[in-house]
Amino acid sequence: MTQQEDTSIPSYTLNCRMSQEAAALERLCQVVRIRGFRIARMAVESAGEHIHIALTLEGTRPIAMLQSQLEKLHTVAEVALGQSSGVRVQTA
Repeated sequence: MTQQEDTSIPSYTLNCRMSQEAAALERLCQVVRIRGFRIARMAVESAGEHIHIALTLEGTRPIAMLQSQLEKLHTVAEVALGQSSGVRVQTA
């Protein structure tokens, strides 16, 4: 018999605006990964000289640390934190 345990993983929404530059999106994803978050959903839209990225992230680390690190990237013009929620995950 297996025991199932419910755990709650916080989910966050970040909206980023960044310059269109080679490898800019890859750097953003790398920072997200290094800071311990998993990208659950990503929507990218090109708008002139900028790209707008809507990220849904999952992770247990403080989101403010990630937001601060993303704002330090030279291609990032703005990072806005959306509403956070809990995601229910069942583990066996």
